[in-house]
Amino acid sequence: MDTGSDLSWTQCQPCASCYKQSDPLFNPAGSSTYKSISCSDSLCSQLLIRGCRANQCLYQVSYGDGSFTVGDFAVETLTFSGSQVERVALGCGHNNEGLFIGASGLLGLGAGQLSVPTQLRLPFSYCLADRFGTGSSPLIFGGGAIPRGSVFSPLLRNPRLGTFYYVGLEGISVGGTRLSISPAEFSLQSTGNGGVILDSGTSITRLVASAYATLRDSFNARATNLPTAGSFSLFDTCYALGGMQSVDVPTVDLHLTGGVTLQLPAANYLIPVDKLGTYCFGFAGTNSDFSIIGNMQQQGYRISFDRAAGRVGFAGNQC
Repeated sequence: MDTGSDLSWTQCQPCASCYKQSDPLFNPAGSSTYKSISCSDSLCSQLLIRGCRANQCLYQVSYGDGSFTVGDFAVETLTFSGSQVERVALGCGHNNEGLFIGASGLLGLGAGQLSVPTQLRLPFSYCLADRFGTGSSPLIFGGGAIPRGSVFSPLLRNPRLGTFYYVGLEGISVGGTRLSISPAEFSLQSTGNGGVILDSGTSITRLVASAYATLRDSFNARATNLPTAGSFSLFDTCYALGGMQSVDVPTVDLHLTGGVTLQLPAANYLIPVDKLGTYCFGFAGTNSDFSIIGNMQQQGYRISFDRAAGRVGFAGNQC
């Protein structure tokens, strides 16, 4: 379920190269509603990378982590909790590789023309349950997608990158104190550079390098009661909390345009990385000129995307 990409796809028979998935491979030959898209169809022209074989439109999509999918472009009927939607454009992947961990494919929820929300012409929302818990994460399309009590921030558009949902991140607070980070660090430029993307397909929030350094150093300065534990993978700040029943940690708040403040639960930014009680500060820096708010920091909020109104909503405890 990825707000950072548009094309939905599933692994398909016959499979030239597929990763192991939990469910049986989809066989398009057994579906009466599966229809190939011709190379002359306007849907085919909307693909960023496309090919043609025997007048059959072919697609290819690559992702930032090196994952990719290649296959036939088609339309099919999708069923969501008993509601059928006909002629949804999707990929039938015959050559797929990546860290999809048993999933049959990917549901593209981006803002581009080929995403499911765009094709359905409906608002949608999701609420990501704690990844270390047992709860499910609901995804809702249509009138019930936006819950009462939501607070809203404008969706920003990047004319160069129509897929992504940009939000205005105006600042960050640690321990109730606003950090000295220039607004320019997070602003979306008229050239299309910079900005902050809200992305369900990225795990950890990545901030431009100087902003991350300020956040990390401020958190460390207020967490002197926590024994340090070096670094782990992409995390450069970790703590040895094994054997402790409870700890006091500095608060972290994200301030968005429109007066929206996301008061992150500690579980959203202190991430367990082993069974010994090592927890790492759940942010990281990036050498890119843009930042990403990842899914770990989105946990526990119902986040609604209302493109018709140009806004994104946040509601706590609505999972």
